[in-house]
Amino acid sequence: MRAHQGISLLQGWFPLTLEIVTVVVLIVVIGWRTKRWRLIWLPISVAVGIAGALAARTYMNSQGLADDPAPQPLWIWTAVFVGAIAVAVVGWRGTRWWRRALSVLVLPLCFVCVTLVLNQWVGYFPTLSAVWGAITAGPLPDEVDASDLAGLRGTAPTTGKVVEVDIPDNGSDFKHRSEYVYLPPAWFAGDTPPKLPVLMMIGGEFNTAPDWMRSGDAISVVDSYAAAHAGRTPILVFVDSSGSFNTDTECVDGPRGNAADHLTKDVRPYMVSQFGASNDAVNWGIVGWSMGGTCAVDLTTMHPDQFTAFEDIAGDIGPAAGTKDQTIARLFGGDADKWASYDPMTVMATHGPYVGIAGWFEDTGQQPNAQKSARPGGHGNYHPPVASAPNGFGGHDDSMMVVQKDAAEKLCAAASAQSIDCSVHTVVSGHTWQFATQAFADALPWIAGRIGA
Repeated sequence: MRAHQGISLLQGWFPLTLEIVTVVVLIVVIGWRTKRWRLIWLPISVAVGIAGALAARTYMNSQGLADDPAPQPLWIWTAVFVGAIAVAVVGWRGTRWWRRALSVLVLPLCFVCVTLVLNQWVGYFPTLSAVWGAITAGPLPDEVDASDLAGLRGTAPTTGKVVEVDIPDNGSDFKHRSEYVYLPPAWFAGDTPPKLPVLMMIGGEFNTAPDWMRSGDAISVVDSYAAAHAGRTPILVFVDSSGSFNTDTECVDGPRGNAADHLTKDVRPYMVSQFGASNDAVNWGIVGWSMGGTCAVDLTTMHPDQFTAFEDIAGDIGPAAGTKDQTIARLFGGDADKWASYDPMTVMATHGPYVGIAGWFEDTGQQPNAQKSARPGGHGNYHPPVASAPNGFGGHDDSMMVVQKDAAEKLCAAASAQSIDCSVHTVVSGHTWQFATQAFADALPWIAGRIGA
């Protein structure tokens, strides 16, 4: 796929070479030096490094920044980075100029190694070219200016077109970043746009609206589908559900912003008015990855008058920003009743039987009994797990695989009890954007069919 071409940052020679070079430079910086250095200052530097890694790990856990345990190399490299700072500081005086220069050089090298391991955990940037595109704000796949759309009317482009949009926040007052719309080749046929169905694409906790295109390779997936279906696919709208990269809203209305209102009261009517999309709930679906998967279930079950199908890719059992008490405090200002109004299990039980709603859960890890999750009346399109990443890649360990699997099965069971047609699918993989890409490709034919593409 296009986003995965180039020098890999997830595996192969480049990450390994950079880590080896960093270790060699650090060893030279440390050196043998004096006995006092070896017995006092070097152990102190090591202790500082370990303390720094423990502090970072404690902070991450206390803030609920990740549901999955971070890989051990992340904390090892964090300790090395902090320890290298200590080595540079305590070893600066009385040191030759070349060792001082290497002390300065090794700090960015260590920091890059930390970010490399972090990136390998989540698969955010698969290649060096993806990093360059993000840094330089280079064009997205299929991207054109909005002013170019009129000239394409009545043509038959071989691929869809992506345009950047600034959606008004009149219904939510939610301060968001630019969002993007993918228009399939079929949208350009005829004098006026056909009333095509729409898929709302929601990313993970730390995100930008283009992530599904840069890291999730969604444009390659949907263009391939369009090529096999005479140019006809749903319109895709890549939304900003957070407002900033490190704000976790879980797509709820609360102290962190009215994210839910933005998606339901701003984005949806904008797509209808500006791009002629269908306004019928039967023609609207949501695809969400990680936090976005939780959003997909939540928004669909809370608003069955607006959405009819969802794909939950490795989402949680409900909105989460730490423990339940932390979540209620952080996302809902301490209002437990408001938390319940966004809890999918509570929402589904309160709503009662649904009509015409369907969901696809896809997650990582072994799931021997997943076939059972295709409830009576479900489509039962389960496929056996296949290996796509080594164990532990993406922050998952065996225990977390069980937790995530259990969330999908519990949600599907609760949904089925309320007449929502659902199934659970599993792939042996890591909690990475590369898994999200595969999961989207797996479910696209199904969800496109459900919403009338």
